[in-house]
Amino acid sequence: MYLCKIASLEEVNRKWDYEIERNAHDRKNWIIWKRQFLEKLQKGVIILYYGILDGNIICEATAMLNSEAVQNSDGLASDRVVYLSAFRTITEYQGNGYFSKLMKFMLDDLKHRGMEKATLGVEPAEETNRKIYAHYGFTEYIKSATETYPDGTVIEVDYYGKPLLVPRFPMCTCNNPKPAYDIFPDHSP
Repeated sequence: MYLCKIASLEEVNRKWDYEIERNAHDRKNWIIWKRQFLEKLQKGVIILYYGILDGNIICEATAMLNSEAVQNSDGLASDRVVYLSAFRTITEYQGNGYFSKLMKFMLDDLKHRGMEKATLGVEPAEETNRKIYAHYGFTEYIKSATETYPDGTVIEVDYYGKPLLVPRFPMCTCNNPKPAYDIFPDHSP
C-alpha cells in the first residue's frame, strides 16, 4: 500500500541516515544537510513530505515555508510563497507515478495552509528535471543565481514558480460540477 504523509521526526532521521550512507562520496555535505534540516524542522520553517510504500520511504519532497530556510530567498519564499526542494525518489520506483502523487498531496496541503505560490530551483544542465517541473506547472521563470553547498561547491540554479490555485467556492451539485479557481483565496467576487 502506498501513502503520502507529512514525515515524523523518526522517519526524518531514518531517511537522512539512509541518504548519508547512500552518498558516501559526499558524506560531509549530507551530514551537514541533515543537521540543517533537523534544525529547520524544529523551528517549524520546513515540512518534509514522504511517499511510503509498504512501510518504506520511497520518495520525498521538502517545503520551505519562509525566507529563513532558503538561499537566494528574494522572490522564492515569504508568508504566502513556499520554496520546494529535496525531490528524491529511489531509482527502482521512478516512473511509476509515486512522486506525482506525493507532489499533488504536498501542493494540496500547502494550498490549505494558505500558500498562494510555489517555487523551486533547478540546475540549468538538468534538462530532464526542468521538463518534469514544467509538467507540474513550474514555468514562470523567476531568476538565476548561485547556491553554495556546505563544502563550498558553488552551483548555478534557475528558479521557477507556479501559482497555487485554490477553490473559490465549495464543490456544488449544480449543472457545472467543476469548482471555480482563484489564486487569491481571500477575495470573493
